[in-house]
Amino acid sequence: MQTEKVVDHIVDWLKSYANNAGIKGFVIGVSGGIDSAVTSTLCAKTGLDLLCVEMPIHQGENQVNRADEHINWLQENFPNVSREPVNLTPIFDSFVSSMPPVDNEEERFMSLANTRARLRMTTLYYFAALKKYLVAGTGNKVEDFGIGFYTKYGDGGVDLSPIADLLKTEVYEVGAQLGIIESIMTAPPTDGLWGDNRTDEDQIGASYPELEWAMKMKDQGKSAKDFTAREKKVFEIYIRYNKMNQHKMVPIPVCEIPEALK
Repeated sequence: MQTEKVVDHIVDWLKSYANNAGIKGFVIGVSGGIDSAVTSTLCAKTGLDLLCVEMPIHQGENQVNRADEHINWLQENFPNVSREPVNLTPIFDSFVSSMPPVDNEEERFMSLANTRARLRMTTLYYFAALKKYLVAGTGNKVEDFGIGFYTKYGDGGVDLSPIADLLKTEVYEVGAQLGIIESIMTAPPTDGLWGDNRTDEDQIGASYPELEWAMKMKDQGKSAKDFTAREKKVFEIYIRYNKMNQHKMVPIPVCEIPEALK
């Protein structure tokens, strides 16, 4: 990949989109992960306003520290960057206490993980409307178009997606080109929705390079019977997520009324 040219291309695309829309800048949630670090830096390089919002919800200290360190680095290098810390923990706790009890605690736990992402989306759009900014998405190609590893109307609720055509490994290449801080470059990827240190690989059961391989194999028309051992397991994981999350990755279905009934 011609990383430097890719960086220039994305920065030009962001700037052009914002200028054509008559928008002054971008707002982005910074989590302490590689995707938000790369996306925020690309937005900063446009020279347009960039608001970085920190939105901890019972967040692990290491994630909070990485996000803080990254924003400090951005502000040292880009005068157009501002920050806004918003502690969403009390809001989340109030929401939880207002909900009725349920029988299945595991399902409740999953639902509340997605609630975290939706509270963050709501917060970003508050600032976007206030300042006339665009919400920049941080999803990469594997997450957005491979396994649907994001929250519908949560981190999937954005105005534009600068890195959604980059595989996760390519995001790291861009991160190295941009000079993203070492603590983020070496941290295991995590969605930060659980209040603990579980990684994306812990949740999914496969690493991003493995998922990228499976995505390529599926595009080539392969099936699980073409593989054995670990490759077969990874391919099955990819297919399971890809099928399960189609509702996120395809347009919302519309019930079309026959003309004869109108």
